[in-house]
Amino acid sequence: MTRRPPSPRRAAKPTDRQPGSRRSAGHRSVGRLRIIGGDYRRRLLPVLDSPGLRPTPDRVRETLFNWLTADLPGARVLDLFAGTGALGLEALSRGARQASFVERDPRVAHQLEENLATLDATPRGRVITADAATFLAGPPAPCSLVFLDPPFRQGLAEPCCAALEAGWLTDKAFIYLECEAEREPAVPATWRLHREVRAGDSHGRLYRRATTPQPN
Repeated sequence: MTRRPPSPRRAAKPTDRQPGSRRSAGHRSVGRLRIIGGDYRRRLLPVLDSPGLRPTPDRVRETLFNWLTADLPGARVLDLFAGTGALGLEALSRGARQASFVERDPRVAHQLEENLATLDATPRGRVITADAATFLAGPPAPCSLVFLDPPFRQGLAEPCCAALEAGWLTDKAFIYLECEAEREPAVPATWRLHREVRAGDSHGRLYRRATTPQPN
């Protein structure tokens, strides 16, 4: 009996891709974002394939939110360069009172709005379709927790850090800054490094704002 040739291997579906990998320059709904803890734990949300979209890895998010556990209930959160909204959504899941997501790509922002609606989190989360620098130039609303994850190697971190000091931070706010591993960003003198974590080509630093002078 003649044997049939083996079937070709199945092409990997978009959901088979590894987190943080890049595919095309289009905007397709591919992959899933998993909420790690809190009220929305284990919920899976669709994310778009978009150039430069770089979700914070699960391991880094878990470490970060373990550090922030005691300070999340009631927090007012600002998620700049929100992208998938992974950090702000995780904060809402764990008890943050309100989160504002700033994302300049309209289609990515729209997907984030849909994910907030899926979680019934719209009353506590709002999406602003705007450039982060433009948004920060507007009227400030003090926040107790800020996530700052700008595109790498575009010189965006330092200007945004400086702009946050113009009324966007409460006296003891936490600021999480994620940037390329080879770079140590210049931050305001009122920020004290609290914790840090490395993952691949990124380096996450959690700062605590202190309005009193640092001792020599």
